This record gives sequence, structure tokens and C-alpha cells, in this order.
Amino acid sequence: MLPLVADMTDVAALASAIEAVGREHGRIDVLVNNAGLGANHDALEVTEADWDDMMAVNLKGLFFAAQAAARVMKPRGYGRIVNMSSQAGLVGIRRHAVYSASKGGVNLLTKVLALEWAPLGITVNAIAPTYIRTPGTAERLDTPEIAEDILARIPVGRFGTIDDVSAAVLYLASPAAGLVTGTILPLDGGWTAQ
Repeated sequence: MLPLVADMTDVAALASAIEAVGREHGRIDVLVNNAGLGANHDALEVTEADWDDMMAVNLKGLFFAAQAAARVMKPRGYGRIVNMSSQAGLVGIRRHAVYSASKGGVNLLTKVLALEWAPLGITVNAIAPTYIRTPGTAERLDTPEIAEDILARIPVGRFGTIDDVSAAVLYLASPAAGLVTGTILPLDGGWTAQ
């Protein structure tokens, strides 16, 4: 175990932390880009700071973490990168202009990296979850009117769970997904199928 702390907005520190993992273990097999910010903003109220903060973590930090990991993965000719996106990167959701833009960027970045790094033996995919029940979302999801509105848009009729997300990550990180790259896997109970 090599506990490291890295600020996703500090590209040099992020690269240094990932390189340290490569040195300590001699390789990196899997990177899960799971750090992210989320916030609701009316588009007319978004500030430059709102935009810059979210893009710095959700898109810029994700890219440079993937780049650093791919540099460690390249000599072995093997690696799995799983980026955390969102259904908000696939469909419009009111009050999510900045968040949706960042996750839409994650989706296209995932495709470009998959194309560039496939010849290196590195797959790059993304997961696009719906609302996931976590301690951080419980307050909103436990509000009856909010829950009712969200559940009306999810055909399977339930929120996602951490187990749903981890199962998708395990699949994309496994040998079973060796032919899967450049894919955005909606984990949304059918929200984006409508």
C-alpha cells in the first residue's frame, strides 16, 4: 500500500504521485479517474470561478492523470483507464451547464485517448452514471419531491448504488473487457434511452 495525496488541479503534483506509484510497484495496471466536482448553477448565474474550478478537476485533472498513467503503462503494453463521466454528459439537465460541459468533454476525451492509446495496449473507457445514492447525495435524494422527479426519468425505477458503479468499473478494468475501448457506458437505468 502506498498512500499518496495529490491535488487534481496541480498537474505537476498529480504526475509526481502517479509516477511514484509506478516506481513503487513497477507498473500501473488500472487508473480509475473518479475525482470530480458537481454543482447546480442556473446558466445565467455561472461565474468564471464556477467554470474554472469544475473544469480544472473534472476535465483538466482527469486528462493529466490519464496522461501520467499512460506513460507508466506504455512500456508494458498494457493498461486500463476508466473515466467517471455522467449521464449529464449525454443528455441536457437543467442547472447543469458547467457540469454537463465538463462531462461531455470527458466523453470525447475518452474516445480520443482510446484511439491514440489502443496501439499501446491501453484501453480507455468511461462510465456515465445516473444519480447514485451516497452519503453526499442522500439529503437531496431523500427529499420526496426531488426523488419523485428523478425517479420519473429512470425507467428501472431506482437510483444507482455504489455497487452498480463498482461492478461497471471492475468489468472495464478486467481482461473480459479487452476488446472494449472508447466506450461511454451509461449506467442510468434507461434515462438516456428515452
